[in-house]
Amino acid sequence: MTAPPTPPSSPGPAAPPAPDVPALEVRDLTVRFAGLTALDAVGFTVRPGTVHALIGPNGAGKSTCFNVLSGVYRATEGSVRLGPHELTSLPPHRIADLGVGRIFQNLALPPRATVEDSLMLGRHRLTRTGFVAAGLRLPSAAREEARHRARVREIAAFVGLEQQLARPAGSLPYGQQKLAELARALCMEPKLLLLDEPVAGMTADERRRTASVIAGVRDSLGISVLPFAHDWGGLWGLAATVPVPDFGRRCAAGHPAQAHTPPAVVRAYLGEESAA
Repeated sequence: MTAPPTPPSSPGPAAPPAPDVPALEVRDLTVRFAGLTALDAVGFTVRPGTVHALIGPNGAGKSTCFNVLSGVYRATEGSVRLGPHELTSLPPHRIADLGVGRIFQNLALPPRATVEDSLMLGRHRLTRTGFVAAGLRLPSAAREEARHRARVREIAAFVGLEQQLARPAGSLPYGQQKLAELARALCMEPKLLLLDEPVAGMTADERRRTASVIAGVRDSLGISVLPFAHDWGGLWGLAATVPVPDFGRRCAAGHPAQAHTPPAVVRAYLGEESAA
């Protein structure tokens, strides 16, 4: 576990969320695989327009929680609600339609497509033009595509990739590829962003840049953000609350200034002797 610098006394002001941004309520979430309990009655709330990081060591249950929230896994027990909507029985595409964007730890950009075309993939759920109209290049289809591309350029500028739009996505440095994936998720116009290991493998400069963009997503766009990470680096000063799971159970929670200090958290990362 990276030893963090002394964090600020507060996570910084967050802009009021957009009126339609709902809270995410996770209650008694339990997942079992063939008798193995991966999550055991986990619960937390992501308030609208906040960053709420879920941080824990490898094997703590973070990936299982991420996959349940995004619809890849089904919960054995418990509830996940986004505003009035129960998510636990929905497939991934329906959860995305409700405004949940996500990026995975591993890069998933089409390497030969331009950055602009890669970001356009995020506009798919918002596209109203039918297949025939798009194929025939009817004026209505051309107008809609122009609107979507204009929005893509705005989001690229927001994350600092406006000069890279014509480049193949696979030619970007690793940190910029991660930013491109974040931009693609923003192109969905989400209400909640799930970020799996958003700063893993980055240099210190790339971590600072990514943390700045995530803060901008919260402060400027009012979107709720839920990062999942095994490392504290880059997340200090962003998260209003940090629950720390250990082997599927929550062993601590609180502001980042205090969340790393309880003996249970030290034990989860460093073992029994360190906790003592």
